[in-house]
Order: sequence, then C-alpha cells, then structure tokens
Amino acid sequence: MALEDNGTEVSATVGGVEVARYHYRPRMALFESPKPYLHPLRTTAGDTVTAYRPHDHVWHKGVQMTAPWVSGENFWGGGTYVDPEREYVDLPNAGTMRHEKWTAPGVERLTWWTQGGEHWVDETRVLEVEAGCPGEGWWALNFTTVLRNTRGEALVFGSPTTRGRPMAGYAGFFWRGPRSFTGGTVIGPGNLGGPAMMGRAAPWLAFTGRHDEVDRSATLLFQAADPETVWFVRSEPFAAVNPSLAFHEEVTVPPEGELRRAYRLVVAEGEWSRERLTDHAARHPVRPARV
Repeated sequence: MALEDNGTEVSATVGGVEVARYHYRPRMALFESPKPYLHPLRTTAGDTVTAYRPHDHVWHKGVQMTAPWVSGENFWGGGTYVDPEREYVDLPNAGTMRHEKWTAPGVERLTWWTQGGEHWVDETRVLEVEAGCPGEGWWALNFTTVLRNTRGEALVFGSPTTRGRPMAGYAGFFWRGPRSFTGGTVIGPGNLGGPAMMGRAAPWLAFTGRHDEVDRSATLLFQAADPETVWFVRSEPFAAVNPSLAFHEEVTVPPEGELRRAYRLVVAEGEWSRERLTDHAARHPVRPARV
C-alpha cells in the first residue's frame, strides 16, 4: 500500500491500483454544503464503486461524513426537510466543513461552520486504509470520527425522519453507489436483507452490484462499532448505504460534549456470499482509533 498527498487530496494505492482518493480541500458550490469526500473508491481490480455529483442529487459525492439537520443547519447539501407539510425547502443554512490540518498521518482536524459564520463543531477524523492479503481481492477503509460541540449550547443531530418523513433517516457516514449498482442486492446478518433493512438495527450491512463495461461485480461491506446501529439503505432508485447517526430519534450533544462513531468499509471484488460476509465481519471487527 502507498499513500500520496498533493496538498489537496490524498490517494491510496494497493497493488498498483489507486483504490481511494480523499479530497480534503474540495471546491464546490455553497448549496452543496462544501466538505471533504472520498471519490473514486475502486476495487483492487480497478472498478469504481462510488458516484460523484449524480444529476438527481448533486450534493452526493462518493463517501462523506455529513449531517442534514444540526439544530437547523444543513451540512448535507440541497434542500432541508422542514416538516411533512412543506417537505424540502431551500434555506440559507448551508453549513461548511473545513480541513484545518493533518495532526498525524491519517489524522485530520476539521471545523464545522454555519452559513452565518458560526463555529459549531471541532472534528477529529481518522482514516486508515487496510490492504487484504495478495489475491484475496479486498481492501478496507477504517473511519473514526469524534465531533465536539463548540457552539456554547446543545447541538441536536437529526434526519428527515426525525422531522416527520417516514423511512428517510439518513445522517452521517454516507455512500452513494454508481448508477450501474441500481437494483443491487442488500444483505444483512442472519436471514435479513433487501428493503427490510431500511430503518433496522444491525452490526453490518452489505451491498453487491454489477459494473458497466466489464463483466464483473463488487461487494461493499459496511460495519459499525455500535451493533445497534440503524441503517438507511436503498437499491432503488439509486444505490446508497448509511449507518445513520439519527434515524428514528434525534441525538443531542451538550456544550463541549462529544459524539463518537467508528465504521469499517470493505471494498471487495465479486459477489460475496452471506457466509463469507458473516465470517469476514466476525474476523475483522471495527476497531475505533484512539482519539
């Protein structure tokens, strides 16, 4: 594995293939809530497994850590879901996440700012790339985040579901898949899977899809440190997975309080069976970084 930093992006290479590129000083419109993101993510065979700025949701960018509702501010991008009567409204509340510095290799300090210029969150983010053994056809991103409330009063993290929209509880670590993954297969622990995983608690969730142009498939295995994590997942009308911060209920962080989350995302060649997914998740649990 090799890492390269050009001053705005960090790329990770496994076996001669660039498998991840992290944009930590991106340029984007305010309406899209500027923030760091990962794109493209690729399998070790070189096949892309993320979408960037799709026409239906231009604020979706590969993999992002983000939040659609933080005490009224929108760090997600696009319109804000206000209530069931008004639904999504374009408001002057587009938050921004700023890269401040790398404090160590893979350890990033960020700050979250409201559109009005208020500093609400200090974030420490740890990104680690783990390569599988040669020939196994997988690699993993280990992602730990610590959000500290600097607002001076409580911060409330929510989602469209906590605002009244059923089964739309997206918030937090979010993956948008390529268009060819639409209609892909969702697999959960035990006998769980498919649309039934939406809004359900589980320690992990997997998504398999097929690539355009090449006769290959890929599997993404999402693992959460908290086994009771509730999942937002769609296969139609587009592929998306999110271990939600606040699916059914809001999360309140007191002044100077912290919100900690850790995830592991495995990017694998081919369609992994339920048995292989179960075994891999058991042998490779999420190990939160010490922050």
